[in-house]
Amino acid sequence: MSTHTNLPLLIAGVGRYLPARIVTSGELEAEHGLAAGWIARYTGVYQRHRVTDESSSYMGAQAAREARDDARMTLADIDLILNASGTPEQSIPDTGVLIQRQLGVHAAGIPAISIHATCMSFLVALDISATLIAAGRYRSILIVSTEVSSAALNVREPENFTLFGDAAAAAVVTAPPQPWNGVLPAIHRARVETYSEGADLAALPGGGTRLHPNNPALRPEHNFFHMDGPGVLRLTRRYGMSFLEQLQSGLSHGLEDVALVIPHQASRMGLKMMGPFGWHETKIVRPLDRLGNCIAASIPATLYEAVRQGRLSRGDRVLLVGTGAGISLGGVILTY
Repeated sequence: MSTHTNLPLLIAGVGRYLPARIVTSGELEAEHGLAAGWIARYTGVYQRHRVTDESSSYMGAQAAREARDDARMTLADIDLILNASGTPEQSIPDTGVLIQRQLGVHAAGIPAISIHATCMSFLVALDISATLIAAGRYRSILIVSTEVSSAALNVREPENFTLFGDAAAAAVVTAPPQPWNGVLPAIHRARVETYSEGADLAALPGGGTRLHPNNPALRPEHNFFHMDGPGVLRLTRRYGMSFLEQLQSGLSHGLEDVALVIPHQASRMGLKMMGPFGWHETKIVRPLDRLGNCIAASIPATLYEAVRQGRLSRGDRVLLVGTGAGISLGGVILTY
């Protein structure tokens, strides 16, 4: 995806759903025979939310309703639902369809489709939405990222099993009606780079046509997510600085006019890597310790927190950035 500039886009409302069940790192350590304090030291996560009986579509619809209300809209104002998630509820139909059904009969007829770029799904959906709205294809788009990561975690890989959490987050985006203090909300820069040499570094091989559930070659471990965290970090380090420079000149050394950074909550080390970039710690929003890595829901869930805590105000320039399986690097600079 090439860098481009100044596509008008207003994030009119945001929403989030966190499962009521909170699983502390102390509980996981006691249950799985890990040393006390190991999880926090290794992953930086002290607690995470995990589903009980919630489905992905239920969580997504709950977050969507809050985003719709926050935007002071009704479902009749929405003309596209984008499911921007990495963990589908089922193979067919698309999770966007299931979210529409959860939203109720009044959602009938609204097109519902998916954008799947693993952890970068929300970021990519934002950029695509700005393009669709600028082209006049749609007026108001509901973007939903909903993730049940706990369904495919392998307890034999504690570095991954303890890192991830379940969550959903949503945003309603539309064309901005007017500038705030003379500044028009817009996406100024957007870029994604994919390096498929890292395709096996973060993978869940089962469930597709190659290792379909009916395939006799399928083994139980094929249905678990596996991530080589050090390998992902090495590849990110190799390409990260040049990626940031392509996104915006000077970004690899400082934030300049960026007021806030909304990063994907990849891991403790992933967030720590931002330090050498010269980005001031107070400008980086980090709920990893309380939410864990929530895959595609991480960026919008972190955005939600920044808005609700008053850390992000209208007219502020913000950077959304992170990595996803592939390996992909993604970034969007926008005026909120």
